Amino acid sequence: MINKSVWSSPLGYIEICADGGAEVTRLYFTSTPSKAYTENESTALAAKQLEEYFKGERKSFDFPMKPNGSEFQKLVWEQCRKTAYGETTTYKEIAAAIGDDKAARAVGNALAENPILIAIPCHRVIRRNNFLSGFAAGAAVKEALLNFEKNTLKKS
Repeated sequence: MINKSVWSSPLGYIEICADGGAEVTRLYFTSTPSKAYTENESTALAAKQLEEYFKGERKSFDFPMKPNGSEFQKLVWEQCRKTAYGETTTYKEIAAAIGDDKAARAVGNALAENPILIAIPCHRVIRRNNFLSGFAAGAAVKEALLNFEKNTLKKS
């Protein structure tokens, strides 16, 4: 059984899915949220942490998550989670950090498959020329998240 929760963020609806266990497996923006869903502890906790994030009170996420992907994707996503709130990194820097500085394109492909947006902060990964390429929810949402984080840090 898949548990789902829908949370209305300042940037649109976010659907949170858990595999029936205690771990979130997907978190994504949607324009048409599920009308019928069964929330569980994990999806409720993720929604609470998202609310704290969008209030500027939370800089990282610690709800239980289990992103499904290849070992390479999981390695990239884990490295991506090390990018600090309000900071950016590049595809090439992540590739170098995981031991293959020629794998920038593969890193981009792995991030394109990121199943848990925001909590695995692929929005913080940009091209080395500061170009905001690729984001599952669109470039405007990526830019809004980066600006939100930078503005929140300025207020701190």
